[in-house]
Amino acid sequence: MRHRKKGRQLGRQTKHREALFRNLVTSLLDRERIETTGAKAKEIRGFTDRMITLGKEGTLSARRRALGFIRSKAVVSKLFGDVATRFKDRSGGYTRIIKTRRRIGDAAEMVAIELVSRQEQATKKKSDTRTAQPAPAEAGTSA
Repeated sequence: MRHRKKGRQLGRQTKHREALFRNLVTSLLDRERIETTGAKAKEIRGFTDRMITLGKEGTLSARRRALGFIRSKAVVSKLFGDVATRFKDRSGGYTRIIKTRRRIGDAAEMVAIELVSRQEQATKKKSDTRTAQPAPAEAGTSA
């Protein structure tokens, strides 16, 4: 029985599993959308939310704790600069999981995990509002 045992083992040793989670969270914060299996995505949700909360905290101690988990200094600076400001008014739930397909080799359920407020979406919405204005009709060109 697995009473009071948190987390999924994912068929890996402890060190391998921890490295996997660190790499997945680093990639997710860097690219803001990754595709992985459903079990892995559900596991890294909590780690990602914790890292974004550290980014919102913004202190030196929080930055050092994030550097202890995230693999890249560039991703940590992006987290504390860009990502944290996008989520400053949100109190949790920073990721979204979308089912995509079944993997061909083993029929594993593949999902896309992404940040709720992605950078591409923000810039796309801004450009859509600029181009959504109706073009002025030209006078005197009737067919």
